Amino acid sequence: MYLKDTHKIWLATGEKAVFLEPGMANRHGLIAGATGTGKTVTLKVIAESFSDMGVPVFLGDIKGDLTGMINPGKENKHIRRSIDNMGLDDFGYGYHSYPARFFDVYGEKGHPVRTTVTAMGPELLSRLLELTPVQDGVLRIIFRIADDEELLLSDLKDLRAMVQYVGDNAKEYKLTYGNISPQSIGAIQRALLKLEDEGGNVFFGEPDLDLSDWIDWDENGRGVMNILECQELFQHPLLYGTFLLWMLSEVYEMFPEAGDLEKPKLAFFFDEAHLLFDNASKTLLTKIEQVVKLIRSKGVGIYFITQNPKDIPEGI
Repeated sequence: MYLKDTHKIWLATGEKAVFLEPGMANRHGLIAGATGTGKTVTLKVIAESFSDMGVPVFLGDIKGDLTGMINPGKENKHIRRSIDNMGLDDFGYGYHSYPARFFDVYGEKGHPVRTTVTAMGPELLSRLLELTPVQDGVLRIIFRIADDEELLLSDLKDLRAMVQYVGDNAKEYKLTYGNISPQSIGAIQRALLKLEDEGGNVFFGEPDLDLSDWIDWDENGRGVMNILECQELFQHPLLYGTFLLWMLSEVYEMFPEAGDLEKPKLAFFFDEAHLLFDNASKTLLTKIEQVVKLIRSKGVGIYFITQNPKDIPEGI
């Protein structure tokens, strides 16, 4: 619960009250505990407090139980008991709706999430496709040729056609760009087919999403909650990892260095966080770890929610 008088988030009460200072909220966080211990409720309360504080929020909704944040809550005996035990009525506790926007990579339960292959770039794609250094070099050549010839790579079909075109004309490009082996061309095509099978064709395309639109407030100054429908997305780990890495990389590039601010510019919440890492490649984990470590200095806080703290890679 956000206490406007003290500008703190009231997290819990034991022998003493426990507060989160807004100036420390971009240090990242972890909400952990067994099933039924209240992780999702804790997530909601902290996210709502950020919104009340004027901080826009992103939430990945894997279990489908975050959409209700757009409606005012309803009291029951369990909630009333907690309110009475903690004396929340004395602090003006009430039930409120929160400003929310819904997004869906598949475009079924929210605004579509899209980006172009050109915007993704060869470095991130190479990591996601787990290409070897030689294959990575060939992919960079393909992007460089497309750039030099002013060709926009919108979706995976565009990229596959470009890979095929460069492979067919490898001799012509060899002197200018370097060796382009048929083996590398074939390996890249196979990796792209795998990404297509995971649903990558729905993520890459136009119009691409401008993440700066997530930095928004309602008429009362509360930060907007951007909720991503993930119930289907998380069943496709490669596509999920693609989205995550693109999103964090875009946010990192979008913000200037900020250091320690009075409050974060943006806060991310990833429920069932182990799903982000269970099937991720070593190269993808390395990139995610790098971005998570560096993005704090941009005034962005990331909160992972999972049962066991060991679900989160040691580096993160």
